[in-house]
Amino acid sequence: MSKKRKPLVYIVSDSIGETAEFVVNAVASQFNSGQVELHREPFLTDMDRMQEIVREAAERNGMIAYTLVLPHLRQAICQEARKYNLPIVDVMGPMLDAFSKILPGDPRLEPGLIRRMDEDYFRRVGAVEFAVKYDDGKDPRGLLQADVVLIGVSRTSKTPLSMYLAHRKLRVANLPLVPEVEPPSELFWLSSRKIIGLTIDPVILREIRLERLNTLGLKAKANYANLDRILEELDYSRLIMRRLRCLTFDVSNKAVEEVASKILNAVKEAEKNEQI
Repeated sequence: MSKKRKPLVYIVSDSIGETAEFVVNAVASQFNSGQVELHREPFLTDMDRMQEIVREAAERNGMIAYTLVLPHLRQAICQEARKYNLPIVDVMGPMLDAFSKILPGDPRLEPGLIRRMDEDYFRRVGAVEFAVKYDDGKDPRGLLQADVVLIGVSRTSKTPLSMYLAHRKLRVANLPLVPEVEPPSELFWLSSRKIIGLTIDPVILREIRLERLNTLGLKAKANYANLDRILEELDYSRLIMRRLRCLTFDVSNKAVEEVASKILNAVKEAEKNEQI
């Protein structure tokens, strides 16, 4: 005597179907999930395949749970299921309708949006972690992995810019330029398009450094805020930037957002040129 087959529950989606599968498994666990057979059908757009699914589920005394955001697919699967008096559950539809009553505008009705949002989120988090790890020249190996490398003397907004750009999903490493320290060889292996030099007016830089020393409770006469020393550092940084033939931006009296916007535009332009 053949063993009776379990009821078939089809999980149907025009994306990957993870949401519906999670809900189905949660409900099935209340009835001992081993009593049903689950099949996931992702990226469903073919009407013939939809009809096959409905027929198979009906033959197996099963049901369908779906997350279809495209209206014509939702309507089609409901019509097909009615032919067989097949139980069918719209996992997202009621929530879409409810949100439409409390939020302005219409839903975007794009399959897989949440997955793309998740990918963006994790890419952003990864970029922030990268910026922290390779801040202030901590590890030269990061220069080779970065989307953008910021170089400049101390207090030219390298770290704030790195974090701002990281939230735009760019992996950014930054490197301080100091006359007594030769830049790592990895810097000279990079394409000049990846490197951004940051410059600043020496008088403004001196004021910034004096404020920094005051915050730390150090003497204003320290060499760090000495104008001759600042001019020496800036001359050295310009020498390195010319050697690298990189794009430079003056950060004097400019907000981080303003400079970051220019860097983002430069990155986009570089990517466009690489594709030509």
